[in-house]
Amino acid sequence: MGDEGNEGSENELFARVRAKLKVAVGEDVFNSWFARLELEEMVEDRAHLSVPTRFLCSWIQSNYSERILETFRTENAAIERLHFTVRVNGQARPRLAPVAEAEPQAAPGTVPAAPVRSIREAGLLKGDALHGSALDPKMTFDSFVVGAPNEMALGIARQVADAAANNTVSFNPVYIHSTVGLGKSHLLNAIAWASGAADPARNIVYLTADHFMYHFINAVKGQSALAFKEWLRRVDVLLIDDMQFLQGKSATEFGHTIGTLLTGAKQVVVAGDAPPRDLEMLDERVRSRLSGGLVVPITTFDVTLRRSIVAKRAEQAATRFGVQFPEQVIDYIARVVVSHGRDLDGAVNRLVAANQLTHEPITVPLAERTLADLVRSREARRVRIEDILRVVSRHYKVQRNDLLSSRRSRDVVRPRQIAMYLAKALTSRSLPEIGRRFGGRDHTTVLHSVRKVEQMMKDDGDLCQDIELLKRMLEE
Repeated sequence: MGDEGNEGSENELFARVRAKLKVAVGEDVFNSWFARLELEEMVEDRAHLSVPTRFLCSWIQSNYSERILETFRTENAAIERLHFTVRVNGQARPRLAPVAEAEPQAAPGTVPAAPVRSIREAGLLKGDALHGSALDPKMTFDSFVVGAPNEMALGIARQVADAAANNTVSFNPVYIHSTVGLGKSHLLNAIAWASGAADPARNIVYLTADHFMYHFINAVKGQSALAFKEWLRRVDVLLIDDMQFLQGKSATEFGHTIGTLLTGAKQVVVAGDAPPRDLEMLDERVRSRLSGGLVVPITTFDVTLRRSIVAKRAEQAATRFGVQFPEQVIDYIARVVVSHGRDLDGAVNRLVAANQLTHEPITVPLAERTLADLVRSREARRVRIEDILRVVSRHYKVQRNDLLSSRRSRDVVRPRQIAMYLAKALTSRSLPEIGRRFGGRDHTTVLHSVRKVEQMMKDDGDLCQDIELLKRMLEE
């Protein structure tokens, strides 16, 4: 069947297959998933098909291979298997070789050929657009250090994982929030690991907000948004991290997804840096949905928890590098590094590196020299954009929502520019991040606002005093 003389008949055969598929699945589904499916060749008992994106390749293989094969067989009973590849620069490679005892190794950019019967047994394929964000193997329940500030969050996370392992749903949805570095991502990773270990067949998806937006935008560009939505809504446990970064149409799509999953009693766990009510990028109904579930805060670490974390990391360092942390050094780190858990990890790592490079034993004086910048950073209170919005709104008697809106009246524009300036001056957020938090604005808008305020301060002494007052209010 691979002879040149058969090319015309193969094309005619495939035209009949496409026509039957269109009747069978309906025009909308056909246009979403099969319109760009092409027949490359037929070799012996195999039909080689191609699509332009890896997402479509994985989705069609996972969900429609049997139907496509059955349709082919109504036209040619000799076809017993399908082979799918992704077209690169308009071409699908590799071509099929005739007769092989074993299937050839797939070249980069292809989905390996597989008998249709194995697809269902293999479960959901993990193509580029059909997998979640990478999980960190170190972030498990066993490595999580518990104390009063995070005890409730850990307990809820364990319950969610246990319920998921037993095909049931615990609290739903669960929303975990805290400032940066207090363990939200660790808990979401731990839920994914524990749920997956108990039942590998369960469809558990962990996605950062950035990854969610990346997949959604790519699906829209590739005209496979419907397939992406259907895949996402078939998950058993959906874990979304860094919710505060979700913007635009991706936020709208998340709202539709969470509604569908909750209606179908699927477990949803979300983490963000603020309570649901403060996630202005989300529709009010979605915020209400999140607030109506179980909202679990993780509060700032106290000295007891900080010491437990440092002691745990020091124990791991002793096992791995053979270095010893005296109790006085552990106490010192726990007392002076008060920002968040990542800085505690970083403090231990720095001292290990200093010991390895200088061969100097780990002592309090070494810690004082090595961690000086971390110690200084504790003097200033961490300022959040949400704090800036609240203080500026109150000071200038402007509604918070107006600061995030597109309103261009002077009584709104100037406070908005000042708020952006303060966000740049007092937080570690990048210009694109600040823009996203101010109603999805571009980073160039933020930069313009910062420069505008800096220029106004040179000419307006009252404005300088105003901004200094706002800074003191935010830092106290």
